[in-house]
Amino acid sequence: MDYVVEMLDIRKEFPGVVANDNITLQLKKGEIHALLGENGAGKSTLMNVLFGLYQPEKGEIRVNGKPVKITDPNIANELGIGMVHQHFMLVEPFTVTQNIILGSEPTRYGKINIRKAEREVQELSDRYGLRVDATAKISDISVGMQQRVEILKTLYRGAEVLIFDEPTAVLTPQEIVELMDIMRSLTAEGKSIILITHKLKEIMQIAERCTVIRKGEGIDTLDVAETSVTELASLMVGRNVSFKVEKEPAVPKETVLKIENLNVKDKRKVEMVKGMNLEVRAGEILGVAGVDGNGQSELIEAITGLQKSDAGKILLNDKDITNFSPRKVTESGVGHIPQDRHKYGLVLDYSVGENMVLQTYYKKPYSKYKTLNYNEIYKKAAELIEEYDVRTPSVYTSASSLSGGNQQKAIIGREVDRSPDLLIAAQPTRGLDVGAIEFIHNKLIEERDKGRAVLLISFELDEVLDLSDRIAVMFDGQNVAEVKPEETDENELGLLMAGSTKEKAGDQG
Repeated sequence: MDYVVEMLDIRKEFPGVVANDNITLQLKKGEIHALLGENGAGKSTLMNVLFGLYQPEKGEIRVNGKPVKITDPNIANELGIGMVHQHFMLVEPFTVTQNIILGSEPTRYGKINIRKAEREVQELSDRYGLRVDATAKISDISVGMQQRVEILKTLYRGAEVLIFDEPTAVLTPQEIVELMDIMRSLTAEGKSIILITHKLKEIMQIAERCTVIRKGEGIDTLDVAETSVTELASLMVGRNVSFKVEKEPAVPKETVLKIENLNVKDKRKVEMVKGMNLEVRAGEILGVAGVDGNGQSELIEAITGLQKSDAGKILLNDKDITNFSPRKVTESGVGHIPQDRHKYGLVLDYSVGENMVLQTYYKKPYSKYKTLNYNEIYKKAAELIEEYDVRTPSVYTSASSLSGGNQQKAIIGREVDRSPDLLIAAQPTRGLDVGAIEFIHNKLIEERDKGRAVLLISFELDEVLDLSDRIAVMFDGQNVAEVKPEETDENELGLLMAGSTKEKAGDQG
């Protein structure tokens, strides 16, 4: 069998951790090969070895049958290997073309020939059906389009093998479908794709073969057509996983959060929340469904004090907290699991222990006479790490070195531990594996059952349907419909999210 890429018995170590323990992965020409594993299993590490960002302690890499040494990403590019990273590597004030040519600019008489580059980028975009405007600024295009720019960047450099690292983590359902079409068109042209993902449903839809790794070890490579979601999940986690959220019917009590005629502008002064009305009661999970960009982010930022509102009221337990500072919102009884865990959830350079007290470090026993008491901080952190199964070498490890799932568990532990009256969970399982998702879903249900009000904002429709007791649909900055999960489905929700009325959606459903 001829393989375009072979990674044979790859071993990669970090201080105190074996990230890849003699893993083998073989990629055929023209195939989409999924790489599946829990958060922290070593998937991204293995692909960073292939892309030249890390050097393995042991093992061999072959490209088209020939042994190669990939000591940096430039060599990977020369060998026809490109990587679309989970966290995009784009310069926001630059245009699409400027980002794509960065580092390999076409010059004429010592000047960058930007017009020529724009033509080439546009032709490439059109050829693969990417529909990207070569002249648009990165700051003005959607997250889904930014990802397409990353794909174009690899194609512009002549990639024959593309590594996609969690490509659907930040995409809407419609964008995911479009991305799958793009991937199929790439393989139809003879490109080969390695897809790092946790999403079993997507593997079943798009991949031909799947290599499963668990705790740094290669478990098996399977033909997707001959396996099932259940088998993949149990191979990945090492136990049977429940896909059904088990919960008793909610017993809602008093209103905890009340939003009245709220208006919020985004950073560009564009009105994104327009006369929003919403209520969340104690002992229920209210799910908010909507296509990204319909005001969800601005709504959360206004409630949590990260953004000022322009009109309307935010009431928490009948107390007006409109335009409170983030600390005052927190002290009023709000817990916040932010949608961007790196930007708003963690200080990545701080230790895991320090991150566990970000909301309480200035209080006793963590602070005395304005001096931090690290004994108490690390003692508390150790308790939360154990309770929330945060897999970290120690409390002193920097938060940046944890996997996404473990970073998320750390944030949830910190926020839930304060017993807030209102828990806001924004994209709580984005980019996480089925084991971590099961854990987080159970924690949200536990909080509901303790009488907390939970506001869930998620682009994952099955998550909204599984967890919510009521669902509010956001479209164009407004709450356009409220439905019960048992009385709706993904089809009706999708139509409502696209601006259809409840009556029309019901007729079309």
